[in-house]
Amino acid sequence: MNPLLRNCLLLVLMLSASALALSMRPTQKIAALGPAIDLGTIIPREFGDWREEQHNFVQMVDPQQKELIDSIYTQTLSRTYVNSKGYRIMLAIAYGDDQRDSMQIHYPEVCYPAQGFLLKNKEKGDIITEGGIIPVVRILTSLGQRDEPVTYWTVVGNTVFQGGLQKKLAEMRYGLNGKIPDGMLIRISSIDPDSEAAYEIQARFANQMLAALAPEYRYKINGNL
Repeated sequence: MNPLLRNCLLLVLMLSASALALSMRPTQKIAALGPAIDLGTIIPREFGDWREEQHNFVQMVDPQQKELIDSIYTQTLSRTYVNSKGYRIMLAIAYGDDQRDSMQIHYPEVCYPAQGFLLKNKEKGDIITEGGIIPVVRILTSLGQRDEPVTYWTVVGNTVFQGGLQKKLAEMRYGLNGKIPDGMLIRISSIDPDSEAAYEIQARFANQMLAALAPEYRYKINGNL
């Protein structure tokens, strides 16, 4: 084949591939299609048997970790709740309006060890709610004498996942439809040497929190169950 003709064909193929990739690039954010997300307003400070506990100290955050969090998430919420028996639950929610590959959620089993915690166990489970069953991940972490059982789940678009392949496939489906999914990670933890009892209390906390949410925002937390 004539070298000039071959180079022209290669150029045409490259331009065609670039045009195809550009046409398939997702451009519409799902976050723009629904009500605006303001975690501080959506999540009540008091619900069921729980109320927010106001702290008189500032938690120190590693600067590199904070920079990473700020670059990945659009909003974060961190609160401690206490019930009538004095039991404390730590709630952390991270929301990102862009869940493409470069803006992926960072999971607790990665974040906790990065902060010096030992990851002792990880298992999948469910939280049964009035609206349906939420698939969750439970991990057991420790730092010195502090045992911290953790329950968390992630929502991508309108679907709850325990992470892994299903989450990635959902992101790909959104992308093929020209949409950019948003994502949320909901983490509930407590300092408790009895992990099984802690997971039960965390499940009750999640149920009461979800029941207190306005309907138009509940699906962002528990997906379209």
